[in-house]
Amino acid sequence: MTDDEEVLPLHRLTFDAPGPPRRTTLPDGSPAWHFTRYDDVRQVLADTRFVRAILPAAAASPLSDTTDAMAKQDGSAHTRLRQTTKGAFTPRAIDRLTPLIAEVTDRLTENLVDHGPPADLVDHYTRPLPIAVMNKLLGIHDLDDTRLLHWTELAFPDASVPQNETAQAAQEFTEFTTRLIADRRHAPGPDLISTLVEAADREGGIPESQLVNLVTTLVVAGYDTTMTMLGNSLLYLLSERPQEWARLGSDEAAAGTLADRLTHLIPLNDPGKRTNPLRATEDLKIAGTAIRAGDLVTLDRGVANRDPSAFPAAPFADLFAPLEHPTLAFGGGHHYCLGVSLARAELRLALNRLSARLPSLRLAVPADAVEWRRSALTRSPLHLPATW
Repeated sequence: MTDDEEVLPLHRLTFDAPGPPRRTTLPDGSPAWHFTRYDDVRQVLADTRFVRAILPAAAASPLSDTTDAMAKQDGSAHTRLRQTTKGAFTPRAIDRLTPLIAEVTDRLTENLVDHGPPADLVDHYTRPLPIAVMNKLLGIHDLDDTRLLHWTELAFPDASVPQNETAQAAQEFTEFTTRLIADRRHAPGPDLISTLVEAADREGGIPESQLVNLVTTLVVAGYDTTMTMLGNSLLYLLSERPQEWARLGSDEAAAGTLADRLTHLIPLNDPGKRTNPLRATEDLKIAGTAIRAGDLVTLDRGVANRDPSAFPAAPFADLFAPLEHPTLAFGGGHHYCLGVSLARAELRLALNRLSARLPSLRLAVPADAVEWRRSALTRSPLHLPATW
């Protein structure tokens, strides 16, 4: 990653060609195998003989730097946690939430129109949208949005944020979640937390600290991922593909296909910035390469998602063409991202409803002038001035 690439819009990043497995060195000096081809990366992700081996230097916050984090779970502990969330994030469950998400996007769009141009799409749309959706999903009605926003922003902060500030926010967030879980256990409702608490109690064997971390992490991931995907998608579409913008508002299915392609092609962060290797638990072979028990493995999903053997068309040639193979943007196998269906629904509806209401929406500044919001996990526009 060059200095110039660190300020480029993420859709303009270039990627090396995929190739056979090769040896590499991790930031802490540990040797590892590096995989870049689509089939190889997908095979590693699906193989339960690889487990998480998060390096100490890769820890980003108290939420992830704990043995309670799902990212550090494997085997039966990880299975129990995933079983807890199984019914909450199925495509059918998310379909039932579509009217709720549509209501939020419509309200924010009307607020944007009432504000009038020019307006910052981050302040008025991409940032408040996932917070509002998560509030509704969690059944939170008595928490100021600014507090939840503060906690989520500091969950995986940029390295410039003082550590004591991050720790304080994590403690407040954890205490709030702990109280919320206790309240839902005492008086359950039709919200996501009640569903998770009921499932965890039914499943059994899940420590309360793991449940608290799970709920907190889901909130953070639901906010950060959606805001990042939506902000970067709007930057790309409004600056480079305005001819496709109006079509999104008249065809929700097409908006869904386009959203899938953009999440496939636009990474959530600068590739290679964060390394969470896997560790082989026994001897095995991947693509003819002998991997020994204990060997570390890294994966470049950005390169794999552009592997011409799996995706022969030029990456951004036809935004409305269905993906030829499943994307690796959300991982795979037993560590596949839990909130994929929710994130896709939010992005699809956010693009569709905003385009339908503002088909002439356009950026008020060049894409190269956009400032960046950086966290330990993602990069997205800090502001997105637009007019119509």
